[in-house]
Amino acid sequence: MTGKAKPKKHTAKEIAAKIDAATTNRGGGKAGLADRSGHEKGGHAKFECPHCKITAPDVKSMQIHHESKHPKIPFEEDKVTNLHAVRVTAEASKPKPGVRGSYKK
Repeated sequence: MTGKAKPKKHTAKEIAAKIDAATTNRGGGKAGLADRSGHEKGGHAKFECPHCKITAPDVKSMQIHHESKHPKIPFEEDKVTNLHAVRVTAEASKPKPGVRGSYKK
C-alpha cells in the first residue's frame, strides 16, 4: 500500500524524461570540456577574445564578455577571431563535434 496521493507507478512523461536525460549528450565531462574549449576539433566555441583568449559560441556572447571583462577597451567585432574558419581548413579530416542522442534506446 502506498501513501497519500502518491502514484504507484512511474508516468510515461517521467520515463521519457529519464530516457532523454540518459541518452542525450549534454556536453559534460572531458569530451564536453574539449568540445566547449574548441581546441581539438573547432568545437561549439566559435569566437575567441583577442585580449584574454576566452572562447564564446556567438558574437553577442563575446560582446557581453567584452563589456564585462574589458570595459575600457572598445568592442570591435572584426578583431574577434573566428576559430571555425581558422581550424576547419587545417583539420578537415576530423569529424565535427555535435550534441546528439546516443544509439542506445
